[in-house]
Amino acid sequence: MIVPAAPPPVPLADGLVLRQSCPADLDQIGALLAERGEPADALDHRLVVTDPEAGWPACAVVVDGDRVVSTATLLDEELRLADVRLPAGQVELVATDREYEGRGLVRALMRWAHERSTARGHVLQIMIGIPYFYRLFGYEYAVDIPPAPVVRTPPAGDGTPALRAALPSDIPAMTALQDMAQSRFDVAVPHPATRRRWLLAHEASTTWVVERGDRVVATGRTTPPDDDEVLLAEAAALDQEAALDLLRGVAALVPGGQVRVVERAGTVAAAAWSDLLPAERRTEAEQYYLRVPDVTALLDRLRPVLWHRLVAAGIDRAGRDIVISTFGAHYRIPVHADGLGAVTAGGAMQRPGVVDGAGVAPDYLPALLFGPHGIDGLSRIRPDVYPGPDSRLFHALFPPLTADVLSYYLPY
Repeated sequence: MIVPAAPPPVPLADGLVLRQSCPADLDQIGALLAERGEPADALDHRLVVTDPEAGWPACAVVVDGDRVVSTATLLDEELRLADVRLPAGQVELVATDREYEGRGLVRALMRWAHERSTARGHVLQIMIGIPYFYRLFGYEYAVDIPPAPVVRTPPAGDGTPALRAALPSDIPAMTALQDMAQSRFDVAVPHPATRRRWLLAHEASTTWVVERGDRVVATGRTTPPDDDEVLLAEAAALDQEAALDLLRGVAALVPGGQVRVVERAGTVAAAAWSDLLPAERRTEAEQYYLRVPDVTALLDRLRPVLWHRLVAAGIDRAGRDIVISTFGAHYRIPVHADGLGAVTAGGAMQRPGVVDGAGVAPDYLPALLFGPHGIDGLSRIRPDVYPGPDSRLFHALFPPLTADVLSYYLPY
């Protein structure tokens, strides 16, 4: 990963300056985050900037003289699609002093974050954000956030579940369990190693493990109990009995209360709890944002995935280009006998069907590449997404995908 030099300060209107943060800013940033967000945000920020693998370059501030009036932090992420791993960024810990709202400071900080993200080699950004707002900065909704229904507590098992708070020494075992759970998904965003350490120290959630003998067999993450309810997320288990013990142990945190569980379809935990969940699920949409800054670069990284899908579908297109138009631009991927050639970009193409190409509105490209609908599902709800005459080709290239995202903050 490229580590860029500290960029020079950027003068803004009214004498304000955007610059990289430094240790002298720590207390002011913490106070601003606690005032505009949650008290625990100050600790989370401290964990990031004092970590040697993230550090002060991960954070920027806008200052009025010596006063910090706005801030944002960029975290390193990785998104896996099939066997391809894509470096990504996530903007978090964004806050502006009330006196300074409406001056475009968040826009300036998002520009800083995206420039830093590019410098670090990220080919996309992913984030949780308030509805609509981050679409102003090039983000689009793409990946579903799963529902979190109330679950019934399973009958008592053999003995008391050995649930305890996770320790740093548990990280390898928890990582192995999460990798096993995420292997079932087409798209996965795991916790980076740095964040696994941070999560054991921050206060917005608690990470737990279940032991069987001296072996960690299940893990999960809960919110602090609130009004006799607790949320259990990121559940991963070696076997179904371990998943049930995890649920029993979490239920014991709120005697007489209720537990909501974040569903991870197809995992061991989901199978163990299937009879304990209600038939009805949330119906309103909840999704993660994705931003694709350079379509050519991203498609180029995805060539192995697209080639595998082409071969698996038995489609021989050697000697011809795959053409994808976002209407204001288009992208050509040459097909050779042994793989796909480098992606090239061209100008506007309003009628891609003329060259047997597919059309996708640019704001739906992230959903096409990473979302649950595929080109077939999107074409049923969007007139500006369609496979064109060669529908078999594009249905094979862009199928519906399952996804599992582990993020710093739980989106519930």
